Amino acid sequence: MRALTEQLRCLVCQNETLADSRADLAEDLRKQIREQMKAGKSDQEILAFLTQRYGDFVLYKPPVKATTYLLWFGPFILLIAGTGVLYRYLKHRLELIQDQPLTAAERKRAAEILRTEV
Repeated sequence: MRALTEQLRCLVCQNETLADSRADLAEDLRKQIREQMKAGKSDQEILAFLTQRYGDFVLYKPPVKATTYLLWFGPFILLIAGTGVLYRYLKHRLELIQDQPLTAAERKRAAEILRTEV
């Protein structure tokens, strides 16, 4: 029972396994699982039943398939896109910086300012 409920996600808490959750829905799902186990159903049959009823989201580690690509690869896509946006932003900012040496008049003025400040 414990091993099976650790493979399932609490539909209310979402970040907890069904085994760890104290939500009312989690209690109901654990009760359903116990009843199905008493009826002689295998773990695979119980997982199939819950997946059919609640979708792949109920599985704590959903399978990689066409409908779950975004779930599995979305964070990596966002990381790559964010890195690309940051790179372009920094490149643009670097282009705005104009590195020009000071003219003789500007150097003289800077030297005067430094002398009067000290």
